[in-house]
Amino acid sequence: MKKFNKITPEGTKDILFEECLSQRTVSERLTHIFKMRGYNEVITPGMEYYDVFDAPNAAIPQYEMYKSTDNKGRLIVFRPDLTLPIARLTATRLQAMEKPIRLYYNQPIYRNRKDLSGRSDETTQAGIELLGASGLKADIEVIAAAVEALSACTENFRLEIGSAKFFGALADELPVSADKKEDIRQTIESKNYAALGDMLDALPKSVYTEAIKKLPRLFGGAEVFAEAEQFCKGHPVLSETLDYMRTLYTALSSLGLDDRLMVDFGLVQRNDYYTGVVFSAYVENYGDAVLMGGRYDTLLKQFDAPMPAIGFAANVDALASVLLDDGRIESVPTPDVLVHAESGAEIKAQMKIRELTANGKICESSVFDTVDEAERYAKRRGIPEVIVLRGEENA
Repeated sequence: MKKFNKITPEGTKDILFEECLSQRTVSERLTHIFKMRGYNEVITPGMEYYDVFDAPNAAIPQYEMYKSTDNKGRLIVFRPDLTLPIARLTATRLQAMEKPIRLYYNQPIYRNRKDLSGRSDETTQAGIELLGASGLKADIEVIAAAVEALSACTENFRLEIGSAKFFGALADELPVSADKKEDIRQTIESKNYAALGDMLDALPKSVYTEAIKKLPRLFGGAEVFAEAEQFCKGHPVLSETLDYMRTLYTALSSLGLDDRLMVDFGLVQRNDYYTGVVFSAYVENYGDAVLMGGRYDTLLKQFDAPMPAIGFAANVDALASVLLDDGRIESVPTPDVLVHAESGAEIKAQMKIRELTANGKICESSVFDTVDEAERYAKRRGIPEVIVLRGEENA
């Protein structure tokens, strides 16, 4: 039988040196922003019961979950999402906590991607959840935090905002099943205009089929709202949603994003638990969103703790890659000093290293038998200084 003891599982990889430094840098920058905005860190288990993700609105396909069983035969999964575990945690551990509740995380998720898309099955996400708060102020707070998080890593990003409620209100006017609505949503998400046209042409023609057909093209600046108005006449939910999105866009425009802020009514996130504003961020030379989020006011009802909520997750791996590509991560530093101990001076050498590192020096401890070997090693590594400590018998 072939052994796989020299490779990592498909969809995973080892992370080395500058990549580690870059990931750590991104994590530290993001978590600093979250903490300074009053968010508190939580850590959820890497394994959860399958039931946490089996909710009707979870929209995480079963085939994308890595599954196993516990010692009682109960189905468990490696965490494929962080919002649902935090909803579970809030409903069970934090119900008595004063609202709103501000939480942040920095943890890996696991997705079994069988499409060989090149995406990683193990991805680190850092994000926030604002639970127990609704309305414009809460939405602005979370999106502004997302902008700050992105800006801490790169200025070269584009933020797109849309509305799950807008698409939902249009889809509710179609004479189709829930499964068919999901098919339509997926074609919009993938921007498969041909398939979308075929689906909608098979339905009775109406202002709503025409609106959904044009939804992926309702993308741009403030002018998009005028284009969308034609589909909202006589429909209170659509009109109210459009007015709210215009107000939110106007407010966010004051963050100094200029042309990096876009409206996209074709932004229909995959997770069906979104109920209001949704948003995504992109950077050049990276195909997928590096940050995604939105409002999910009905999700916690599934855990018997109904409350409004909004949050986002940033892809730490992707942002770390951006930092590396931009040359904004220094190379792994070369040690300043190599400390070599002759026989009997081993502890003295460790005390010297403690002294030097306390003063900010990067030190390596020599493991060689002779001074000549230590000096040759230092030369090969580019270590500028070698300190030799002699034992009592050589003093």
